[in-house]
Amino acid sequence: MRKVKWTFLTILAIALVGLFHYSLPSRDIVRIVGTDVKRMDVGTGGWWWAEPDASTSSAPTRDVRFINAFWPGGTPRVYRNEDTNWGYPPYLKFDSSNVTANGQGLVSTEAQPIWVVVTHYGWRIELLSMFPNAVKIRRATGPDETLVPWFNIVFLTALATLILATLNFLRKLRRRHVDPVIDDLEDRFSSAVDSADAGADAARDHATGLYDRLQRWLDSWRPKHKRRYPK
Repeated sequence: MRKVKWTFLTILAIALVGLFHYSLPSRDIVRIVGTDVKRMDVGTGGWWWAEPDASTSSAPTRDVRFINAFWPGGTPRVYRNEDTNWGYPPYLKFDSSNVTANGQGLVSTEAQPIWVVVTHYGWRIELLSMFPNAVKIRRATGPDETLVPWFNIVFLTALATLILATLNFLRKLRRRHVDPVIDDLEDRFSSAVDSADAGADAARDHATGLYDRLQRWLDSWRPKHKRRYPK
């Protein structure tokens, strides 16, 4: 049972870490080289695709905006640019067109780079044609700008505090209300078992006494020299 418990908790922890890593915002410092629009069958592509532009068709086949960029080291980095609308994750993004315009205004070359900070969520998995969704673009001070994830720090700290407070409240609630009830039930069960044992012993003694009296009565019909229970 202990192995099952720890296996379940491990799977739950991995799932939560993956969920937060996918959903919480991340920031990259890249150089944008262009934007693109592709016709995609997103309805069959996977759960990671977001939503079409607000007030437009929700057909599974639609145009999806992409932002093409490069890391400072020269590795390509591609983002999708979709509205999240009112869905999950709750970024309430309705301005994918504006994000594209900002990206186009910051396009640069390798000779004269313009470094930008792209805020996004999601993962880039080439095997699954999976792209992170760009949420915001701004100009960076340089490729070495230090990015501190303040939102993630505050959010995870608040979440951990809430979880610990909830566990502490449940522990106190159990000690005050649940444990006394369980102790009372255990005492009643023990009393019932003791009473049952006492009753069984009394019934056994009574049956033994009846059997002994019956044997003595039957023995009284035998001749005196053959009786087992002489008077």
